[in-house]
Amino acid sequence: MAKYNKKPDHKTVTPKITKNNPKYLKQINPYVAGIDIGSRSHFVAAPVSCNANGDMEIEVREFSSFTPDLEALADWLEACGVTSVAMESTGTYWIPLYELLESRGFSVNLVDARHVKNVTGRKSDVTDCQWIQQLHACGLLAPAFRPADKILPLRSYTRQRSTLVAEVATHVQRMQKALTQMNLHLSNVLRDITGLTGMTIIRAILKGERNPKKLAGFRDPRCRQPMDVIEKSLTGNYRPEHLFSLKQAVESFDFYQHQILDCDKKIEQALMALNQHSTEAGNSLSSIGQKSLTPKPRTYKSKDGNALYFDPRKHLVSILGTDITKIPGIEANLAVKILSEVGTDMSRWPSVKHFTSWLGLSPNNKVSGGKQLSSRTKPAANKAAMFFRLAANGLHKSQTALGGFLRRTKAKLGAPKAITATARKIAVIFYFMLTQSKEYVEAGLDYYDKQYKERVVKGLKKRAAQLGFALAPITNLEQIRGA
Repeated sequence: MAKYNKKPDHKTVTPKITKNNPKYLKQINPYVAGIDIGSRSHFVAAPVSCNANGDMEIEVREFSSFTPDLEALADWLEACGVTSVAMESTGTYWIPLYELLESRGFSVNLVDARHVKNVTGRKSDVTDCQWIQQLHACGLLAPAFRPADKILPLRSYTRQRSTLVAEVATHVQRMQKALTQMNLHLSNVLRDITGLTGMTIIRAILKGERNPKKLAGFRDPRCRQPMDVIEKSLTGNYRPEHLFSLKQAVESFDFYQHQILDCDKKIEQALMALNQHSTEAGNSLSSIGQKSLTPKPRTYKSKDGNALYFDPRKHLVSILGTDITKIPGIEANLAVKILSEVGTDMSRWPSVKHFTSWLGLSPNNKVSGGKQLSSRTKPAANKAAMFFRLAANGLHKSQTALGGFLRRTKAKLGAPKAITATARKIAVIFYFMLTQSKEYVEAGLDYYDKQYKERVVKGLKKRAAQLGFALAPITNLEQIRGA
């Protein structure tokens, strides 16, 4: 049975050697540790000494998740002579311990929990950490990808910004709900109620204006709907409780807009830190007033209403050595997100096949007995793959080679599979642009159609030859009418 000592900082467990915990696996590096991550405590299995047979004795200790206990954990691993550590990626509880061990000089491998839980009968934290230690000692655990330290700040800021944008969308919906309850159908006449016309009208309503004609007078000349239509939509029932809901929704909207502006500043600072050739001492967002509640117009042309409030392309070209925004579907804002998730070091993947497999965009062929069972892509919660899919999803009407490929594949396999296949093509282009430092050259839709036609004709000729026929082109219309 497991025995625990009475020390306050950790607990020691004496593991049993059973048939589920064999010692005949060949160990590559015995001086490794396995950690089972938890919210309250971490179980650590590490070698402490050699027995008479020359095998390493494994000791299991439990450490609390508090910082002093994590320091004691690192001290114990150093005393045991451990050089490498493997741990599961459980929620976000692994991050403090990972950063601490990495700062202490340990080689830390973050592994997918699905790779270590394929053996049944290991249902306790004690046996889990032992199994992780044994697999790591035998070199059977592949570390998960984690960007370089210099990329981590950018990734944190971009993910925080995405969270803020989602919160803004929630409060925009609450604004629409309050307007609908007052029978103000502003969303039916304006494409975006958070645009210049919509927000000017809403702020005038909150200031006490109720005259539909005066409210419609705030219409921007670029608005498509005429003034009389907007005036009809602004005749409603201004109940105090609905106005109160609208007021709070607008205040929350303005607050999150300020938060997004602050996040944009941090993102630009992170890009400037990555850009070794940047000589800018100031911040392009410093001119944006903090007292104004209305967001200022963006400094560069963008169709995305949630785009960054500065142009990141000059930083992207300098950091990556090429302009990835030339790839169809990847605009500047999306390029920053991809950079924050993937980084700049593509040598982490030996080939483009490894890269697309890590993204979960390549076919996962399952073959048994010479028969292909499935070729569906493996499930992966990969944010970079989601960004490549977003890039592919924006090419349905694009007059480019990738747009033509998406439409042809969509007609053949359906939209989901077509988007995944196109996302893989974009990821392949991205990989080679970074590894070879080459610019993307758009071949054009006509070139793609010509190339596709040549492939079809080549296949038809090959099929006709197999059946004993020869394929010949039609030279005049009489042959068509005769056929």
